[in-house]
Amino acid sequence: MGTGVGHPDGVRARRRAETRAATVDVALGLFAERGYDAVTVGDICAAAGIAPRTFFRYFAAKEDLLAEPAREMAERICRYVAVAPPGLDDVAVLREAFRQLGRDVVTERRRVTGFLRGAAGASEVRASPLVRLSDQERRLAVQLVGRRGTASLPDWRTRLLVARSVAAFRVWLDDLVAGREPDPLAHLDEVLAG
Repeated sequence: MGTGVGHPDGVRARRRAETRAATVDVALGLFAERGYDAVTVGDICAAAGIAPRTFFRYFAAKEDLLAEPAREMAERICRYVAVAPPGLDDVAVLREAFRQLGRDVVTERRRVTGFLRGAAGASEVRASPLVRLSDQERRLAVQLVGRRGTASLPDWRTRLLVARSVAAFRVWLDDLVAGREPDPLAHLDEVLAG
């Protein structure tokens, strides 16, 4: 028996995912509005209409909410790489994957920049949420090697290519938040080619 959309387990899973996503959106909005340090878990729960027990079912701590956008971006990149045409080389695959992610970010620009500004002053966060995007570098390098049909681990060249692409995207995000570039996607192309 499967867990399709009509199946009770499928419905519960979908509701859990929706509640989790809504909680993240509420929290990011509060962080952007008030600043990370001024928002409590209680504030998030009240605004999201959930109990603290529900919050802690999804997140170990308030800080975990800051990792969510980077996790979402990493998931999107992996999905883009997974569907890239097989004939493209790694450079072209990464460039197109980050361009697609850049288009998504520009579409959600207000949410992303608001979140990043709100998170920038977080005193208890040890590392920028953008740095956490680099946590996924090895996974992405493994995925690139897998596209070639080999089971080997990525060599330093592939790992460096991925690290450079992720770093370029983080630089672009900083510029996007600062509002320095009138054409963000053209700037992304320039940064990725740099």
